[in-house]
Amino acid sequence: MTSGHSGDLPFLPERPVESHKGNFGLALVIGGSRGMAGAVALAGMAALRGGAGLVRLAVPEPVLDTVAAFEPSYMTIALPADRHGRISLAAHERIVAAAAGATVVAVGPGLGRSLGLTGLVYRLYAELPRTLVLDADGLNALADRRDRWPTAPAPRILTPHPGEFARLLGVSRVPGEQRESAALELACRRNVVLVLKGHRTLITDGQRRTINSTGNPGMATGGSGDVLTGLIAALACQGLEPYDAARLGVWLHGLAGDLAAGELGQESLIASDLIRFLPNAFREYRQRFSP
Repeated sequence: MTSGHSGDLPFLPERPVESHKGNFGLALVIGGSRGMAGAVALAGMAALRGGAGLVRLAVPEPVLDTVAAFEPSYMTIALPADRHGRISLAAHERIVAAAAGATVVAVGPGLGRSLGLTGLVYRLYAELPRTLVLDADGLNALADRRDRWPTAPAPRILTPHPGEFARLLGVSRVPGEQRESAALELACRRNVVLVLKGHRTLITDGQRRTINSTGNPGMATGGSGDVLTGLIAALACQGLEPYDAARLGVWLHGLAGDLAAGELGQESLIASDLIRFLPNAFREYRQRFSP
């Protein structure tokens, strides 16, 4: 077991002068539903600000125009939807085709819950040969079949808050004193990188662990986790291995929150402010950690 703290951050290489967008990966974000279009849009905007070369959002057809209107810099893909405006199981083939051209896939922001989505997430987890970041209702779908947890063909990064973490374990809650040991055990047993969110977020792959030092209570607001999902996906797109992408993403996300709270106050901080302050967070990272 190796332990670390967020002062020992991975180095994200400087961009070569002759770079093009293909050098920095394509992030595919799958999510959104009627009433939760903003969640997948936040993840997509965070992936852009996080440095992914290209970002595509695969969303239910009824909310595509809404999602596309948030930001002109990402692309959108329409998916078959059920009668409630959620992605349907029939979207599987279209998602697999889109994922074939992606570097990293993120699933969950604004996804919603249904039997079809549980089956869809299970299949994507088991089948996609790409690094997969799973959040929000993507985690809840996986928890619905935790007794048949599939083996994955590529790295999996799970980003639960405490409630989602408890559901993944099949318990009502995880006592604070058991939080770390339970996270390490789950990450090791399921061969995943686990980001257990909260005060002093824990990142572990079952062998290594990092306790994050950035962030503040103002970040306890809807959409904050969606921003983190997009940011981690973007860093993985740029070549960081999953554990490093997760721990740098958490640190930058928290620092953006600290910078935003310093200007706006904790009470008024909203998730889109985290995206707005990400450039400042990246600049501070470069100043502090570049060789």
